[in-house]
Amino acid sequence: MKKLIYTIILVFTVGLFATPTFAASNASKKELTTEQQVQLQHIQNRVEEIRHMDKSNLTRTEKKELKKELRSMEKQARAITGGGVYLSAGAIIIIILVLILIL
Repeated sequence: MKKLIYTIILVFTVGLFATPTFAASNASKKELTTEQQVQLQHIQNRVEEIRHMDKSNLTRTEKKELKKELRSMEKQARAITGGGVYLSAGAIIIIILVLILIL
């Protein structure tokens, strides 16, 4: 009985510390249109501009606004380029449990 409990705890622990992986296939990358390339270049330029800014004299609210802007630009860039597939720890645990029940 203890072995079963330890095995289940081990499976859950491994599931909690799993890292997201991405497929490294060049064939799955989609071609970007010129408009999308221009948008990505604009986002990259703005990020570099923010990176080279002197943030020491900004107020707290201005820093928060910069963070929000960076997050929104990151979401836009991921949407343009296709993003990735993420599996949460809960999803991995459910998949493992379903596989155990099937087999």
